[in-house]
Amino acid sequence: MDHTPDLEALVAQRTHELQQALDRAQALYDHAPCGYLSLDAELRFVNVNQTLLNWLGYTREELIEHRTLFELIDPALSETITRRIRALQRDEQTDGLEIEVRRKDGSRIQLLASSTAVCDAKGQFLHSNTTLVDISERKATERRLSAHESFLQTITDRIPVHLAYYDKDLVCRFVNRAHALGNGKLPHEMIGEPLAQVVPPDLLPDILPHVADALNGQPQTFEVERPGPGEERSYYEIHYIPDQQNGQVEGIFIELHDITDRKRTEEFVLEANRDLEERVRERSAELFLSEQRYRLMVDAVQDYCVYFVDENGLVTEWTESAQRLHGHRRQQIVGKPYRLLLASNNAGEDEVDPEQVMRLAKAHGQWETRGWRLRDDGSRFWAHTVLTALRNETGELQGLSSITRDMTAAKSLEDVMNDLNKELEKRVAERTQQLVAANKDLDVFSHMVSHDLRAPLRHIASFLALLQEQLGESSDKLVNQYLASIAKASKRMSLMIEGLLEYARLGRVAIESQPVPLTPLIEGVIGHLKQEHPGRDITWTVEEDLPVVRGDAMLLAEVFTNLLENSVKYTRTHASAHIEVGWRVNPVGGRTFYVRDDGVGFDLEKAHNLFVMFQRQHHSMDFEGTGTGLALSQRIIERHGGRIWAETAPGQGCVFYFTLPFDGMEPEPKLDFPQSSMAELPL
Repeated sequence: MDHTPDLEALVAQRTHELQQALDRAQALYDHAPCGYLSLDAELRFVNVNQTLLNWLGYTREELIEHRTLFELIDPALSETITRRIRALQRDEQTDGLEIEVRRKDGSRIQLLASSTAVCDAKGQFLHSNTTLVDISERKATERRLSAHESFLQTITDRIPVHLAYYDKDLVCRFVNRAHALGNGKLPHEMIGEPLAQVVPPDLLPDILPHVADALNGQPQTFEVERPGPGEERSYYEIHYIPDQQNGQVEGIFIELHDITDRKRTEEFVLEANRDLEERVRERSAELFLSEQRYRLMVDAVQDYCVYFVDENGLVTEWTESAQRLHGHRRQQIVGKPYRLLLASNNAGEDEVDPEQVMRLAKAHGQWETRGWRLRDDGSRFWAHTVLTALRNETGELQGLSSITRDMTAAKSLEDVMNDLNKELEKRVAERTQQLVAANKDLDVFSHMVSHDLRAPLRHIASFLALLQEQLGESSDKLVNQYLASIAKASKRMSLMIEGLLEYARLGRVAIESQPVPLTPLIEGVIGHLKQEHPGRDITWTVEEDLPVVRGDAMLLAEVFTNLLENSVKYTRTHASAHIEVGWRVNPVGGRTFYVRDDGVGFDLEKAHNLFVMFQRQHHSMDFEGTGTGLALSQRIIERHGGRIWAETAPGQGCVFYFTLPFDGMEPEPKLDFPQSSMAELPL
């Protein structure tokens, strides 16, 4: 009997059932809540379900026939994806991977990919099956949380107060930038650190009792002294505030305030008051009361306070620090304009109206003001306020933060110092007037003495000439010697008087400041000296690049004449002498010039009055002179704003250095002075 038709019907029925099952499987595959795709070894699409196609906006043919996965992902991930395919080919397990895929319209979607390998019966790799989960919403949530945490961190980082939070196991859970930097770390480096590893071991015995009391629910406030930079000491006020939740202490908040300036202000005020009492005894009682007032003001200095306002200036957040400083409770001030905290009478101060401050803070991102603020009881305090515009990543204004600090004590101290400065300026003016009068009297005295001494000298010279004429060619050698000594002394006295007059004149003469090229000036002085000493064998060395200085040409010529004449005089014991003129860049500013010779020199340790009028380092029988040249040179240099000094030793020559203002651009430094002369340069 032929059963072929029945068999064909059965096969057809089974085929239909299998096709229906396959269609149902394909429908489940295409419309699954997850995306599925299959990739060959070159990352070409082998298969993809409809869910993923809907996510990406492509048709099946566009992906399978015209695209590879490399075209849809960030090129930076290509190497990572390739390594995963190679691992699957080796039958290795791979972890889930977060990837960002580009849609057809250019937008991006965040996906979590998990892959498995599909192999044939012989274990040869055919393709990979990858399950994709849309995690875009989760990533957006993470970004929002991260932005919120960053927002809070930014706010606390703007506060100079050191803030930290430790849980009940004393593990750091939060720290602002100021606190982290105070411990030599960054904020992320302290998160998760135990308190015992953050605090130096030698400080633990001092703070652990306070920590224990805070964990038992007792707020702690105390001051400590810590080593500062160098040999200075720093002072801090520390608050441990228990974090109580449902009657249990879950951790402690730490606030650390640097009160070093306050401590130093106290010391400064005390020292200023002591000095004032010593100089003005009749005001002792008043100064004592003033000191007490300032001490009370310093003791009343409070901490920073922070509160937040919206773009219209209405208070949105009112912190405990704001309540401590202003006195208003939260329910009293939230929703009210912040201008209620400002004093209405700020005449003469730099405070501007609240609306203008708001506009400036929004426009510039931050604005600082100083002025009087009001407390809840109506009292005022002088404050420094920083108003900061808070914007999100897109630049939208989220509100403004206000950081206020009580500066009443500092302002009071400033007023006292202004009064002291006025008193000091008055005394300086009176003393200056006295000195001007004294200098004027001294100049008049010097001028009168110098002129009154000239008349007797003229009489001496005249009668000496008459006496020499009367005696004629006397044969008495002793008489001739006496007459020559009188003539020499008379001439020396006349030169000394001329020097004294010149010294007094230099104190009154006005300096005609102008650019002075030194090269022609010095060449002229040297030419004159060559004519005066034609028989001397002197080698002159003058640097070719002498700069242009600013000063009085005639007076500067007198300085170089005095110094070069000294060099010529004190080298005459040498058959061949060498005199040098040069300059160098002063490392601390300006130009330093020098005149060097190889003459007899002198003992610098004994030359205490080197630049004093009529003081000489050699006897007049050995070297002629009146002792006025160096004194006149010093006065001229000082009138030009410079200074002069010497380096010498007996038998080793002498070098005179002096500084002058420079007229022109700064050249490159090119000097190596002796160490001793460098030590003499003005700082």
